[in-house]
Amino acid sequence: MIITLRGTPGDEAWCRSLRTEIADALLDTGVPGLAINVRDALVADSLMTLTTLDPPVIAVVSLWTQQCYGTQIRSALQLLDEVCEQASAYLVTESVPLEPPHTEPGQRTRGFANVALLRRPAELDDKTWLARWQLDHTQVALEVQSTFGYTQNAVVRALSDGAAPVSAIVEELFPLEATSDLHAFFGAADDADLNDRMARMVASTSAFGANRDIDTVPTSRYVLRTPFGAAATLRP
Repeated sequence: MIITLRGTPGDEAWCRSLRTEIADALLDTGVPGLAINVRDALVADSLMTLTTLDPPVIAVVSLWTQQCYGTQIRSALQLLDEVCEQASAYLVTESVPLEPPHTEPGQRTRGFANVALLRRPAELDDKTWLARWQLDHTQVALEVQSTFGYTQNAVVRALSDGAAPVSAIVEELFPLEATSDLHAFFGAADDADLNDRMARMVASTSAFGANRDIDTVPTSRYVLRTPFGAAATLRP
């Protein structure tokens, strides 16, 4: 489950509150997993920002629950709707081509997380779009970028009235210097290498429409609770 928060970018007090007091309230609902991505001052000026939505996405909250229609989701939406202009929930299926590094509960993940909202072009049917994105593009993205964590969330359906149409929500982790340096973003050794990597990336994204009608939101990433196996953690 992913909830996007839209509105005017918050100040540092708002960003801190989202990942502390508000996160604690979400944890108190008993959700098995919780991660918060927030566009704070550390990443706000990233060159990797693309915006089509008005107001823009300023944070992303990921929840793992046993029900997409239960009280936990209703409580989370009610809480988050009070701290932004619009909170929209999406039911997603998660794939993780490159597992993010482990961080202690509540600690900031190193680097930054670039969260992309993708839309399927009308001229592509769902099967073709998914194949070009997940089967064809995934390896290209890993080869031509400095990514050290990659999560793909295909949207099953929106769970909120008025939610913006979104087909997928992707999270990629990059070194912090990649917010302002294309060579660092693509992991390029020199200008020639950069041009080659960018050309491969554009060709791959163009094949499934991710070169247009896309939002990319640079964020700081905080994992508060993970539901996965023996490594599951609870924030103190």
